[in-house]
Order: sequence, then structure tokens, then C-alpha cells
Amino acid sequence: MGGGDMLEVFLNEARDLLEQLEAALLDLETRPTDRELINTTFRALHTLKGSGGMFGPPAMAAFAHELENAFEKVRQDKVAVTPRLVSLLLQSADQIRKLLFEPGDHSEASHRLAAALNEEVGTGAPAAAVPAAAPVAVAAAAPASDMKRWRIRLRLEANALQFGTNPVSLFDELRDLGTLTVTADASRLPALAELNPTELYLGWEMVLETAAARSQIEDVFIFVDGPDAVLIEALDAAAPVVAPAEMAPPAAAAAPAPAAAPKAAAAPKAEEARGEARTEAHVRVSASRLDLLLDQVGELVIAQARLTALARNRRDPVLSTVSEEIERLSADLRDSAMGMRMVPIETLFGRYRRVVRDISSDLGKEIDLVFTGEETELDKTVLDRLGDPMVHIIRNSLDHGIESAERRLAAGKPARGHLRLGARQAGTEVVITIEDDGAGLNRARILEKAQAAGVVLEGVTPPDREIDELIFHPGLSTAATVSNLSGRGVGMDVVRRTINELHGSIEIDTRPGEGTRFLLRLPLTLAIVDGLQVSVGETQCILPLTSVEECVELSAVESRASNGRNFVDIRGTLVPLLWMHEVFNEGTRGGVVVVVESDTGKLGVVVNQVVGQHQTVIKPVSPLHAGTPGLGGATILGDGTVALILDVNPLARHAVRPRVDTVAA
Repeated sequence: MGGGDMLEVFLNEARDLLEQLEAALLDLETRPTDRELINTTFRALHTLKGSGGMFGPPAMAAFAHELENAFEKVRQDKVAVTPRLVSLLLQSADQIRKLLFEPGDHSEASHRLAAALNEEVGTGAPAAAVPAAAPVAVAAAAPASDMKRWRIRLRLEANALQFGTNPVSLFDELRDLGTLTVTADASRLPALAELNPTELYLGWEMVLETAAARSQIEDVFIFVDGPDAVLIEALDAAAPVVAPAEMAPPAAAAAPAPAAAPKAAAAPKAEEARGEARTEAHVRVSASRLDLLLDQVGELVIAQARLTALARNRRDPVLSTVSEEIERLSADLRDSAMGMRMVPIETLFGRYRRVVRDISSDLGKEIDLVFTGEETELDKTVLDRLGDPMVHIIRNSLDHGIESAERRLAAGKPARGHLRLGARQAGTEVVITIEDDGAGLNRARILEKAQAAGVVLEGVTPPDREIDELIFHPGLSTAATVSNLSGRGVGMDVVRRTINELHGSIEIDTRPGEGTRFLLRLPLTLAIVDGLQVSVGETQCILPLTSVEECVELSAVESRASNGRNFVDIRGTLVPLLWMHEVFNEGTRGGVVVVVESDTGKLGVVVNQVVGQHQTVIKPVSPLHAGTPGLGGATILGDGTVALILDVNPLARHAVRPRVDTVAA
């Protein structure tokens, strides 16, 4: 693995550690005495410092070292966790991101944050930059009576260097705790002809004089694996620590280690620190490789459909058997490939804890964030593109929707506002809700702004739903003043455009004085679905199988008309009908009702014929047809023809039209 690959591994690991650090800090703000959270925070800082010392910029490693030293006082119960300390640590995590991923000189901000942290934890230390290779010794100011001596024996596995363990960095951390004497043990060193430069043969005997507790010494070796790799024994504290004449200086004793393991051969061990089982169970794969795999699986599904059609036409038993086996295998492969792309939506929701915390703090509002349905899974491609639109909606809910504490109390509400993020699966869609308990949309002000901008004619009052939809118009904002959160009229139009590009929809449900709810309906996946192939005249269509409940002959059920619509009675339930021959302008009316479940209830889709089940590889339609309600894409059938994929919920919401005639039974 080259140096560039190792750097990429480190950066990916750093992203994960920063997310873990941020989540732990946000939890720590509400549970400041939770020891597990305190230890998780310290481990993340410790790993960032150690890995950054090997691969990251020196400024990042030095800054992470400052953070670790400051948080060590929390871990020792010398400093309590306060909201200000959490805020400083969250800002420091952002600073580490800048030092890693944004080029430029960020030293001034690092010094300022380090000074603020030192002041908060009571060290009073100056905010001077601390080089990664020469940290300040913690035990230097300790009284002599508190000093103790420890014997430390270090015997690493032969392949330890290949997994990122750097003995020199361990020695540096021990020197932070006090006075260290190191003696190299070369008893395992083979003859030169047998020496493998990638393996580690040296061991070390060390004597440490420090005021630190044994637990602090053990923490230095928190990521060292292997049976009996580290042995720590207390020595008599009375005798002074004197380096024997035959002992090599610490730097010389440690010198063979870096020579035996070039920097490019090392890798961060934070993943191993999370447990051997987790390392074996997780492999990091780039999203582009998953996309390529799914594209290839999609082409395999299309080829399998052609084989199935060929076997059906040939009526060859042997060919049919092979076709059925390949169909089963391709279905299993498809499900496996799809499962790799499905991600719990909690990974998206978790990002907004920090957003809500920071914005509510800036606005001076107290807001509780509540999650439901975090286990709902969504395609990673959809999830990645959904991040920014949801930030815009959340920002508007916090800024425009939820009132100040004074206004809420005056309106008879609790002083603390509530923002709820929820998710649930509905057939082939995932419905995401963003709901606040604020004042609701101010329709009068929205209409006034729209008329002033020429969007709505003066004197015209559209229906409430159309007024609500005006917030998505580009350049239209109801904010009284422009701020760093809102007021420029950009954002909500981008939200709708992004949702439309994902073949989804967005709806608004607002109640004056009670709050506003945004409903985002998104396809479960943009790749492959099980479908039911039907024909409408000469047109072939696919209905998502997860939304199909049953198929019945139109002549076998009782039909009636009510309020200008046609219904069929299916076991006592009236199901409205959608005549697909009218939708596609086909001459022949169908005689088969496919009952599907939609957001508005059951719907009977009337088609000419039900062909059968079909594994559907979703292909995008042309830009001319992309905005057609009820059209979710297209697919290629086994004979090479194109079939249209029908989107049930838009069909139910937009395509059902009142009729005045009745159905001929």
C-alpha cells in the first residue's frame, strides 16, 4: 500500500473519529457525568493525536495534543463538564477538520481555541503552539513527594509496525508523564541474512519516574495489542533514577524502529481499537465502486430477463431449469448489492444535532430535537443528496417557525420548542417528516410578499395550499431582516429542485399557531425494484410489487359511482378506480383491476392484462418526461422493448379525476 493510499485511509479514519467525537460531546452536554462518554471522547482525541502524529499535518497533531491534555483534567475528575467547555471542544473539532481538509494557515484560530480551553480547565497555560515531537511534560511541576517509579517492559508483535504501532510515539507519550529511561533489548534480533525489514525484533525495558497514576500509564498503551505485550510494575520510589552507563540514550535506543518501518508502511490503528470483530466485519469501499457493482448487477438482471423470455419461447425443459437457477442467483445478488447501498437514516439525522444546537444557541432559543424511525433504511445515493435540503428546512423551522420563549409563553405554549425528525417506509417510498411546534406559516405575509414581487396578481387570493407552496418560489422570503440564517430568498427553491431530481416530492402541512410539518417523499432506491408487469393496450408498464395487494377481474366485482367517481366493492371496501387507457390515450378499456396501496388509501389501477413479476432495473427517462406525475422511470424488458415504471403515490394524488359515468359490470 503506497503512501497516498495510507493518507487516504488516515483521512477517512479521521472523518469517522470526528463524527464520533462530535456525537459523544453532544451527549456529554446532557449527561456530563457519564464515564463511558468521557472515555469515548478521550479515546477519540487520543487516536486523532496519535494518528495525526504519523500522517497528519504537524499543526493538527499539536492542536489535538492540546485538546487531549485539556480533556485529561475532565477524565481525572478535576474539571466538570460545562456547556461552555462542550462548546469549545466542538469548535476545536471543527478546527481539526480545517487543519486536515482546508489548506491555509489556521494557526491563529488554533492558538485562540487552545488558550480558551486552557483557561476553561484552569491550567492558565499560554496558547503557544506545542510541537508534536516535543510535548510539555505534565509531571514537571509535580512535587517530588508525589513522584513514583515504574518499570515498563514492551514486547510488540513482529508485525506490529505493519499495523501502525510506532514505538517512538509511545516513548514520547511516556515522556509527557515524567522522566523516562529506555533500554533496547536486541535478544530477538536475527542474523543480517535472516532479517526481514518489515518485522520488529526489538524489545524495550523502561523506567519511568512520574507523579501520574498507573491508569494514565496504561492509557499510553491503549492501542497496543498482543498477549503480554506490556508489563507495568511499581518500583521503590526512594532510589533516584540514574541511567546506567551501558544504556544507550533514549533516542539512540529507539532509532532502529523507524529504520525498520518506513512511514508509508504504518497505518492508524483506531479501527483495531474498536474491537477485532468489528475490523473483520467491516471493509471500507468507495461509493463509486458500489455504484459500478450495482450497474453491473442491473445489466445482469436485464440479461437474465432476456434468458427467461428465450426459455419461455423455446419451451426447452433444460433451458428453463438453467434460466430459473440464474434468476434465483441474480435475485440474491441483486438483494446483496442493494443491501450494501442501504444506510439507516440515523446517519443523516445524527448530523443535525449539532446544527440544531448551534442555530438555537445563536437565536437564543431553547429547542428539543426528537428523532423517530431512525432505523429506516434509504439508498446511500439518495441519503447523500438529501443532506443539504434538510438543513435548509431545519434552519427555516428554527428561525421562522419556532417562536422565542417570551412569545411562546404569551401564546400558552412551553418555553422550550420542539423539532421532530421522523422517517418511515411506505411501500417503495420513504416518508421523512420535519415538524415544529411553532407559529405556522404566516399566509398573509407570504401573499403580501408574493404580490409585491409580482408572483401573484394584486387582489387575487389563491387557496391556502397554493399560498403555502409560494415559499418555494425563487427569491421570495418573508424574513424581516437579512441574517446569516435566512432572509435572501434562496434555499427553499433549491430544496424542491433537489427533491424533484431524486424523483421525490415535498408537501407542507401548516396549522396557524400550532406548527408546520414538511413531508418529503423519496424513492426507497434509485436502482432495482421488484415489479408487476402489466399492459395497457400496446404500452407495457411496471407497478412496484411492494405496493400491489391483489389483482381481480373487473367483471367479478360490484361497481358503483359516488360523487362523480367510479368505485369497485372488494370485500366490503370501496376502492376508487384509475383508468389507465385514459392516461395513455389507448382505445381499449382494460378489464383487470390491480389493487395498490397508496398514501391516500387503496387504488384500483385498471389495465388490460397482467403479464407477471419482473425484476426492474430503473433507468432515467428523458428530461422531457422527467416531471410527468406518476412516471417513476423506465426499464428494459427481456425482448428489448421499453416499459414505463409507474409511481403509485403521484398517480393516486394527481391522476385520479372525477367521472360522471358508471362502470359497466
